[in-house]
Amino acid sequence: MIDLTLSQIREIEKITPTPVHVYSQDEIIKQTLQVNTAFSWNNGFREYYAVKACPTPGIISIMQQLDCGVDCASECELLLAKAMGFTGSQIMFSSNQTLPGEYSLAKQLGAIINLDDIGMIDFIQAECGIPEKICLRFNPGGEITNGNVIMSSPQDSKFGMTLPQVYEAVERCQSLGVKQFALHAFLVSNTTDDSYYPNLAHTLMKLAIDLNKKYGCRIFMLNLSGGIGIPYVPGQKAADLQKIGSEIKKLYDQLLVPSGLGDIAISCELGRYMTGPAGCLLTKAIHLKDTYKHYIGVNACAADLMRPAIYGAYHHITVVGKEAAKATRVYDVVGSLCENNDKFAIDRLLPEVDVGDYIIIHDTGAHGRSMGYNYNGRLRTAELLLCSDGSFKLVRRAETKQDYFATLDVSGLTF
Repeated sequence: MIDLTLSQIREIEKITPTPVHVYSQDEIIKQTLQVNTAFSWNNGFREYYAVKACPTPGIISIMQQLDCGVDCASECELLLAKAMGFTGSQIMFSSNQTLPGEYSLAKQLGAIINLDDIGMIDFIQAECGIPEKICLRFNPGGEITNGNVIMSSPQDSKFGMTLPQVYEAVERCQSLGVKQFALHAFLVSNTTDDSYYPNLAHTLMKLAIDLNKKYGCRIFMLNLSGGIGIPYVPGQKAADLQKIGSEIKKLYDQLLVPSGLGDIAISCELGRYMTGPAGCLLTKAIHLKDTYKHYIGVNACAADLMRPAIYGAYHHITVVGKEAAKATRVYDVVGSLCENNDKFAIDRLLPEVDVGDYIIIHDTGAHGRSMGYNYNGRLRTAELLLCSDGSFKLVRRAETKQDYFATLDVSGLTF
């Protein structure tokens, strides 16, 4: 979680007005090094940063310099990866309900293609021919109890193949010339339970051993995907990456090495863990409203951060300059959209807020600005990077009215 001082905010406003998303270079480096260190025992390990979490080159490049790859899910994300210089096995393509042409582009880039559905085998074969290396996405079904509120019921998830389908997919792919396989699974979103990754690794390792015995297929990678979360609520337990990595190493040595599979690479596709705590949304109180409740109206809205609106997600909020003040009043912190779920906080105890106060909404570095939209004609914010030397760098400008109207036929209209 990052904080900003009033003097830093003055510097920010010389570059761009609020609201604005701000990211910390040092925090991103810290999170990346924690992941890389936790899995340094595995020679082939790679973190494939989930581009969807924050598709901004100025942010992704920080992780790129630390040998991270990228996980893409669409044509535009693949093109972004290409433009940034990612090539071959540095790219995972994990799509679902894949659009025509996307597999062709992924194959052209040499990306590791992750098949979400057994029906995609015929689809990719007809479109561009299935590559000799392919990844299969497994969904074991069932329920996972971990207090997660985003996704914790694999059996209700639209992603992945059943166990019988994985076996059938291996046979079908081998008949089409596939020589090497990877296995992938994503079962929960935003868990800080340290047992999740080891349990998932155990499941994939056992499956890899069985597939190797049954079909003699070469398994080159086990991709644990994402799911490791961050402590959005102050005082909440954080995931212990070093413990997680150590537990997975034990399983690797106990299961894979004796089975002759000790050269399998481990990988993950963390997004939220990598950049979530490195970002914040800086906004300003512009109105106070008292009816049946006390409202703080800010100049940001759900179009800038929609997680609270769609998930009821908690984001910690601080009032700049009043961090040490007693929280004495209960507010709803709301934006300007014509929707009643445009609320960053409901019944939140905060210090007394005045019009003009700067408000920081924390932990927005993943699935924040990237999920933005233009409802009510609201324009998406700029993104700034707080560099290690203390300076601020604009990594994405704010949208303009010209951007908003650029895709419309406005001939004969005057604005």
